[in-house]
Amino acid sequence: MLEHYSSTGDELVEKRVRSTRDKLHVVAAKVGTGRRLTLLWEYRPLLMSLVRKELSVKYKNSVLGFMWSMLNPALTLVIYYFVFQKVMKNGVPQFAIYLLCGLVVWNFFSTALMGATASVVGNAGIVKKVAFPREVLPLSAVGSSFVFLLLQGLVLIIALVIAGDVPAFSFLPVLLFSIVVLVVLSSAISIFLSAVNVYYRDTQHLLEILLMAWFWATPVVYPYQLIAAPLARHHLLWLYFINPMTSIVVTFQRTLYTLVSPPESSPTHTIINILPNESVGWYAGELTIVLVVAVTLFFLALRVFGRMEGNFAEEL
Repeated sequence: MLEHYSSTGDELVEKRVRSTRDKLHVVAAKVGTGRRLTLLWEYRPLLMSLVRKELSVKYKNSVLGFMWSMLNPALTLVIYYFVFQKVMKNGVPQFAIYLLCGLVVWNFFSTALMGATASVVGNAGIVKKVAFPREVLPLSAVGSSFVFLLLQGLVLIIALVIAGDVPAFSFLPVLLFSIVVLVVLSSAISIFLSAVNVYYRDTQHLLEILLMAWFWATPVVYPYQLIAAPLARHHLLWLYFINPMTSIVVTFQRTLYTLVSPPESSPTHTIINILPNESVGWYAGELTIVLVVAVTLFFLALRVFGRMEGNFAEEL
């Protein structure tokens, strides 16, 4: 059983590092990528402990605890339901459900990146005192964000039940595949940014601006076809998929955002008018491309992290 964290967590991290293996492995810049992956696997108990620490610190002295992670998307769902389906009708049937399908993905991605970017700097005391694979610090931010993804996904499932929507069950395997792709992509970017932020502290502030622009470049708030249709007419649809989050988000939407029956105001409406009218294989193919890119970025991020971590202690 993993120990309970103290207020700082430093002492327990040191204990966990020493209990992981009898002999400490000093992670230096010359350690190869393969060896780094091995160390990450060996230090997985430490990673789990850090994830628990992230979760416990976030909800310390909180009465509702993890319920806050569910209340946020639930409140967003209610607000957008009344605003865009009752007051300002935007023409997208069950827009609140459509929005939440994309938001749960984006919330995980943005939260993971923001938390991971500051993870090494935020744990400066541990980094300077104990030898362990520092990559577990940004990965722990990804892990804690994944827990929040599961909780928000539960809210989405409840909303689907209330709305009477039935997921496209044939797309469920590709949905699970998209989650794997999302985690790998987030991990790759997180490891890279956490190292860069040690040397350039403006990184985390710049990231906030970049994520804002990235959000609006991803079909979360607006229908996919709104941008895809004009791009396709000019044979520029490939520009849309330069953004790796596009494939992941539309997969979530295509699987979970379905209509039991078309709305009375638009009896000819189908989901095809909003999302890509493609097969499961097409979605899987797009995700495979993103996965190849994400895995490549992950290995490159490990190499960059290895080259930069040699002077972490001095910079911190």
